Amino acid sequence: MLTILGFAMIATFLVLIMTKKMSPIAALVLIPALFCVAVGQGAQLGDYVIEGVGNLAPTAAMLMFAIVYFGVMIDVGLFDPIVRGILKFCRADPMRIVVGTALLAAIVSLDGDGSTTFMITVSAMYPLYKRLKMSLVVMTGVAATANGVMNTLPWGGPTARAATALKLDASEIFVPMIPALAMGLLAVFVLAYVLGLRERKRLGMLTLDEALAREPEQETVSTGAGSTRGGSTGTSSTGTGGEDRLRKGASASGGGTGTGTDADPADEADDDEFQGLDPNRSTLRPKLYWFNAGLTAALLTAMIMELMPIPVLFLLGAALALTVNFPHMPDQRARIAAHADNVLNVSGMVFAAAVFTGVLTGTGMVENMADWVVGAVPDAMGPHMAIVTGLLSLPLTYFMSNDGFYFGVLPVLAEAGAAHGVSPLEIARASLAGQALHMSSPLVPAVYVLVGMAKVEFGDHTRFTVKWAILTSLVVLAAGVLFGIM
Repeated sequence: MLTILGFAMIATFLVLIMTKKMSPIAALVLIPALFCVAVGQGAQLGDYVIEGVGNLAPTAAMLMFAIVYFGVMIDVGLFDPIVRGILKFCRADPMRIVVGTALLAAIVSLDGDGSTTFMITVSAMYPLYKRLKMSLVVMTGVAATANGVMNTLPWGGPTARAATALKLDASEIFVPMIPALAMGLLAVFVLAYVLGLRERKRLGMLTLDEALAREPEQETVSTGAGSTRGGSTGTSSTGTGGEDRLRKGASASGGGTGTGTDADPADEADDDEFQGLDPNRSTLRPKLYWFNAGLTAALLTAMIMELMPIPVLFLLGAALALTVNFPHMPDQRARIAAHADNVLNVSGMVFAAAVFTGVLTGTGMVENMADWVVGAVPDAMGPHMAIVTGLLSLPLTYFMSNDGFYFGVLPVLAEAGAAHGVSPLEIARASLAGQALHMSSPLVPAVYVLVGMAKVEFGDHTRFTVKWAILTSLVVLAAGVLFGIM
């Protein structure tokens, strides 16, 4: 019964947010609460929620101060040269910009933290997409998929979890996987190229001066069937050539998580909040550029070397960035207020997700779902348990946390594989295949940073990205089999 209710809870959540019947925050809270009562454990709901909140509190703290930090870096102009450089290199070509998004996300992913990757990528690329009227959901989809492939780095999390769970050396898992992961990354660049060509066909190419002359605005942008707001999929009614201004869309404020409403003055506030190419904004600090660049490099280095917990590093970094760049208290308060909307929505989303994960784990749904999936594998598939593990990693890492999969399910799969002569190393490597899809899971806090900063509806992002992420994961798995890695 718990297995059925677990799958039903996840399916209900996904249907409601993808059809925009409920906002993600409301669905993350109300759906698990109702199912907790349905399984007869309503009295324990408070305990499950508190436990979930406690587990995710460090993540929420990290996101809060990271948003403030990178928000300040945007304000003072740290990323402006990068934006101008990419725009000049891309010659206002949508295809090059989408490929550049994938490249930037992949490079920044070397720090091993998804939230930081999305903050830097969106900070640099958002103004380009806005000024060229490109689809924002293309940006979020490409960035999330590229980060998912790179998330398999030993310091990224999944590889370390697999090594710990199976008592293996992380390098023995990761190094042989490099060719397969390289094929996955190549698939991301091919995807970016194809999506970029689609955007180029829809919008046409502009000169650099024409692109810079455009004013950013809230628009309805599209890439497939059915136009929606904030970078959704759909066919634009403006035609090609990029000359016509796209229709004003519904408000994308509030981190892109609410339901559609008519445009209002808050839309213009969103545009004023982020104009990364405006050379005249009052918050620029050109004399402190190298200080800010050095501070950011030092912060990322400290993260990679794990000198301190990431929440502490961002807390110290945000405080130092505010103090040096805006020494006067009114200016500091203004900067904090300017980014309070993103902070509130993203941290609120994380705590709402804590309700979902707390109930899913506390009621035993996750454990029962995992046992059912493993038990459903036919005995004849025993000698091919590595491939089975790779295929199972797609849905399981999407519907549960990495901790739940690697510490709860992977040991069972490895034991089943060992009974048929399959090495635990092969099982561990295969388990990494689903990470491209995992990074768009509603249980990953970083994805809310991505859609929130890009002002994209979470449902739109999910609907657009999942199919491409699944394809990328299957490329990694197929390459692993082809190269004899698993």
